[in-house]
Amino acid sequence: MANRITSLAAAIAAASLVLQGVAFAAGAAGERSSRPVQVEFRHPEQFTDAAERNPGDDRVRAFHLDRLARYLAERAAPLLRAGQRLSIVITDVDRAGAYEPWRRKLGDVRIVRNVYPVRIDLSFRLEDGNGVVLEQGERKLRDSYFLDRWHSPNDPLRYEKALLDDWLERELGNRPA
Repeated sequence: MANRITSLAAAIAAASLVLQGVAFAAGAAGERSSRPVQVEFRHPEQFTDAAERNPGDDRVRAFHLDRLARYLAERAAPLLRAGQRLSIVITDVDRAGAYEPWRRKLGDVRIVRNVYPVRIDLSFRLEDGNGVVLEQGERKLRDSYFLDRWHSPNDPLRYEKALLDDWLERELGNRPA
């Protein structure tokens, strides 16, 4: 019974990611969404490391990616001017830390050390209210000094969120009026 529930939950999580991608694609094809920030994850099943414990766990990956998408949309929206729209496609997530299977008693614990920095690859497109592209590009976000900063100790995505905050500030925070 537990396996059936787990399989069902994994299928629902995977379907949720597919639907997010479909919704994003529909918006990109001309249907305008009321949301100023759209976030898509392209091939999340191939991401380097988006899960908490088992990198192949679809449910956990979907949960974390959903949290990152919501966070990114929430943080980016106030940086946009009236009418602007931002589309973000995340192509890889490699969370801070790693699993060190040779540590038998800690095999399912993420070990966070500076040799396992946070990395996120993405592309973005910023448009004005008329659909004119103001800026677009691809970014490979990295933070080798992620352990030197203060982060909330209770958030499992604290390093990833800080990396996205830095990118948003660099990309959108200092634009001339």
